[in-house]
Amino acid sequence: MRRFSWFNATSLTVGFAFLYLPMLILIIYSFNESRLVTVWAGFSTQWYGSLLQNQSFLDAAWVTIQVAIASSTIATVLGTMAAYVLVRGGRFMGRTVFSGMVYAPLVMPEVITGLSLLLLFIGIGLDRGIFTVVLAHTTFSMCFVSVVVSSRLVSFDKSLEEAALDLGCSPFDAFRLVTLPIIAPAVISGWLLAFTLSLDDLVIASFTAGPSATTLPIRIFSAVRMGVSPEINALSTIMIAIVTVGVVTASIVSKRSSLAQQRDEQAAARAT
Repeated sequence: MRRFSWFNATSLTVGFAFLYLPMLILIIYSFNESRLVTVWAGFSTQWYGSLLQNQSFLDAAWVTIQVAIASSTIATVLGTMAAYVLVRGGRFMGRTVFSGMVYAPLVMPEVITGLSLLLLFIGIGLDRGIFTVVLAHTTFSMCFVSVVVSSRLVSFDKSLEEAALDLGCSPFDAFRLVTLPIIAPAVISGWLLAFTLSLDDLVIASFTAGPSATTLPIRIFSAVRMGVSPEINALSTIMIAIVTVGVVTASIVSKRSSLAQQRDEQAAARAT
């Protein structure tokens, strides 16, 4: 019995072509010499140079990077803490409610999340700006970090922590010296995932960003409504490259972590 039939191969080819062929066309036409995005007039990198002189795009890119770094860092800290409580906290009052609140943004439509946060900021009198976008992105990306870190903590050998406690470490020192270094690849993967989600978010940012905090996706969406320009193709290509590097880095870190864990388990088995 063949596991990989022609039907599976055709389905995969059509699926990948549907997902990635438009991106490939966008990347190719970002090097188009013509201003018309549908007419190929030769290879040129002039639009990348023109993009570097577009101050509105540069300002939006700087805001986006600031928001992504800040929100992903905060989300990683909070998501790691939430994952540790859910996996190692045992049963406690309100565990079900806490777990539901942590994972709710995974299934909540972004429009609902953005609108609710907007009403919250208006209700407490908080002016919209970079700070509100950071809070909004932290809210919806924290749950993704929690899922990644939780999956690593579930397979983590708890006896290592118990050994550290028996040797005189406090619970915090045991976490800092034993647990955190081992789950570090998962924490880094969670940070990269949160950074990527914040980098390309449009819906939530459009609700929570003010005039002084326009992110790059909002700027691109506003520019596309007036017509697609080659500069937008160049900018989108750069964003695709950044996201690709982040995904590949997370995959490499996760693979190395898995291999290191297998080596440690084999070494422990040989020692016993």
